[in-house]
Amino acid sequence: MRKVRPAWAVLSVALFAVGAFVAAEWLFVLSAIAGCAAASLAVVGGRTATGLALGAGAVPVSAVRALPWLARGVKERGAPPMTRPVLATAGLLVVFVPLLAGADAAFADLLGSVVPDESSGQPIILFLAVGLCTVGACYLRVSPVNLESAAVLDRTVARRDWMLPVGALVLLFATFVAVQINTLFAGDEHVITTADLTYADHARNGFWQLLAVTVLTLGVIAIVARRAHLDSATDRKWLRGLLGALSGLTLVIVASALTRMWLYQQAYGFTVLRVLVSACELWLGVIYLLVLAAGVRLEAGWLARAVVGTGFATLVGLAALNPDRFIAERNIDRWHETQKIDIWYLGRLSDDALPALASLPPDLRDCALAFRRVEPDDWREWNLGRQEARATLAGLNLGACRR
Repeated sequence: MRKVRPAWAVLSVALFAVGAFVAAEWLFVLSAIAGCAAASLAVVGGRTATGLALGAGAVPVSAVRALPWLARGVKERGAPPMTRPVLATAGLLVVFVPLLAGADAAFADLLGSVVPDESSGQPIILFLAVGLCTVGACYLRVSPVNLESAAVLDRTVARRDWMLPVGALVLLFATFVAVQINTLFAGDEHVITTADLTYADHARNGFWQLLAVTVLTLGVIAIVARRAHLDSATDRKWLRGLLGALSGLTLVIVASALTRMWLYQQAYGFTVLRVLVSACELWLGVIYLLVLAAGVRLEAGWLARAVVGTGFATLVGLAALNPDRFIAERNIDRWHETQKIDIWYLGRLSDDALPALASLPPDLRDCALAFRRVEPDDWREWNLGRQEARATLAGLNLGACRR
């Protein structure tokens, strides 16, 4: 029987817990998808990139295969002793509960607060999905499958064949960093002193090119690391040195991209997309640090797990930042400095941002919170962000928007 991997299990719980603390739906959707993948990895594990990719979806896929296994088990063992009493109890409740609920409104309200609303079918769908995934997880625990590919490294590329292209790339990156060092990190001063250069030119356009460079360089490093000859100590030294230099220079480019995006947001405002892309770029920077660590001994057996794990951890960290509230607070700070604010965009943020928006002057606050209502949650739907939003709204005396 497989052992549950505690690290993946903890990450899964943390990702699913986002829904209890953060009201932003877009963040919960991302966290729930990642939480399902982490839960699947907690059951089946994975060491290589292939094993992790297959393991992330193994539990839901195996749910279909597990149904015949479950049916055989029930048939062989027979019905449990409590089956008949449970069915009899369910039958009685189906008959009497609707009758009593129709006879008294107070009793009907009590049932309504306990039993979920099935008009949309969502509770039933969710129950079936969780049930099937549970069956799939049990099946994989008692019937392990090998998801790892036979990792045979095709180290057929001689040193002279990879040194020239990688060395040229290192030289190119070094030249770019050296020539553009003022552009990369001078920030406001460079924008102000350069003719016909705006923040949009300096930050937004440059950011996407640098992001593409960061991703493509990872592919180059992966190919060379898997295929380069390591027959001699000289081969290993050159591989370690050139790939280390390439990774280090790319880290500088990552820092440049993050700096550009930060300057752009300070000038034009913070948005969900900009914060999310910045978090992805930050994760790429962490990956390059992991690559540098793996290159010290040229041992990368742990690298794939670390990359996926840090990706999940980055998402948890983003949730801890509370991005919608962070965006509202930064834009309000920017308004204090520039008197510029997109109040209609801020008004579309989730309930997480409401306590920050309440600090605006009445004329701006009334527009940002116009028609904002936070419906009460029952015990199944409790959310900290919505609770704080309701408490904030209760203490405000909102007027009509005059903008």
